[in-house]
Amino acid sequence: MVHFNIEKLLKKKNKSKYWLCQNMNITSRNLNRVIHGETSSISFKYIEDLCKYLDCTIDELIDIEKDA
Repeated sequence: MVHFNIEKLLKKKNKSKYWLCQNMNITSRNLNRVIHGETSSISFKYIEDLCKYLDCTIDELIDIEKDA
């Protein structure tokens, strides 16, 4: 399962989800769907923007958990 560390990275930067939504031009509903793993795909544009605004690498942004 793919897990995004968005909330952890936001906390590290002392920023809010609202701030990220405004910068990325994404709705809070769609951002929350990504955060909670409720989406089956994400565009490369969003991944690039997340890394840009959270000042992180893809490795820091995404964790992949192996299924049991």
